[in-house]
Amino acid sequence: MQRKKECVAMLLAGGQGSRLFALTTNIAKPAVAFGAKYRIIDFPLSNCINSGIDTVGVLTQYQPLILNEYIGNGQPWDLDRTYGGIHILSPYQAKTRSSWYEGTANAIYQNMHFMKMYNPEYILVLGGDHIYKMDYAAMLKAHKTTGADCTIAALNVPLSEASRFGILNTNPDNSIYQFEEKPKVPKSTLASMGIYIFNAEKLFSYLEADEANPNSSKDFGKDVLPAMLNAGEKMFAYEFNGYWKDVGTVASLWQANMDLLGESPEFDVSDKAWKIHSRNPLAPPEHIGENGVVKNSMVALGCEIYGTVENSVLGSNIIVEEGAIVKDAVVFANSIIKAGAKVSYSVIDENVTVGCNATVGVEKDPSAEIVVLGRGITVADGASVTEGQKHEKNIEA
Repeated sequence: MQRKKECVAMLLAGGQGSRLFALTTNIAKPAVAFGAKYRIIDFPLSNCINSGIDTVGVLTQYQPLILNEYIGNGQPWDLDRTYGGIHILSPYQAKTRSSWYEGTANAIYQNMHFMKMYNPEYILVLGGDHIYKMDYAAMLKAHKTTGADCTIAALNVPLSEASRFGILNTNPDNSIYQFEEKPKVPKSTLASMGIYIFNAEKLFSYLEADEANPNSSKDFGKDVLPAMLNAGEKMFAYEFNGYWKDVGTVASLWQANMDLLGESPEFDVSDKAWKIHSRNPLAPPEHIGENGVVKNSMVALGCEIYGTVENSVLGSNIIVEEGAIVKDAVVFANSIIKAGAKVSYSVIDENVTVGCNATVGVEKDPSAEIVVLGRGITVADGASVTEGQKHEKNIEA
């Protein structure tokens, strides 16, 4: 008898993340650092294992090297299983075809053989680029209770932002009667989160039909979900009321990091009942020097603080030299802020050196642009960088 898994998760992690500019030049968006010790992909992976889902396919495409290395065998998320566990699923050459993933639906279609290996009853489809904590088991329970063919996680968004999302129009019992992809004039504010649970056999049949349609864009929101709705399938919204942030822009990534700070943070990563797991580098405890000052900040292991850090998030093994000031900033691992330098309202990638008395960014202001420095660059002593999000080369004075 074939062994089976009740639910297999398929995590779409191949996005380029072009709106993050220099931060995704060489890595996929889900591999971007977040919250001092995490990467974005830690959140859906942690949600999976905390929800009791131990079979996860991670679909990669754009710049997958760092992401693949980070995931490894899945051990940090307890996904190193002999049956199930985590699997990296990249595009491959088959006997009859060879192509990149052409859309979200096509990506899942190309990996139907992987899902069928586990003979699942349900398929959970996720994005790999959102920050949130969610119990997928509760969503699956609701899916079973309603007898749905497809359940879509949704949250209410401000009306001014509704046109950016797929909008669900629902009946009082949360059944969906209309799905509008990024409508100019939305009829509701209930937005799809890009999280779906399907009855497996039903999903497979619609993916096959979509693949055979030459006019399809191979996308869930544009093609598969409307096809299911038009065919009269039972589709329900599952309303989510917790914190959820799409970190697809520099501003949203910066804000999500700031949401971790304060005595009562908007998003709490220290919740022992819902741990966020990650692959952490080996590093000594952080060290605050005699003249070092740290206020309302998150500082990872290995940091050495001899200057001032205020309202900021620092990754591991960062050095802030004496007289340097880091304020309202997000700094990724292994960077050095040298003596007298000032870093404000910025996002700085890994392995960056900000030279002595250099200036990066401006005072935080809603009208100001967040400065972004790409991986591995050096800002020369005394140089000034006060605008721009595409800095990928060394900056001279």
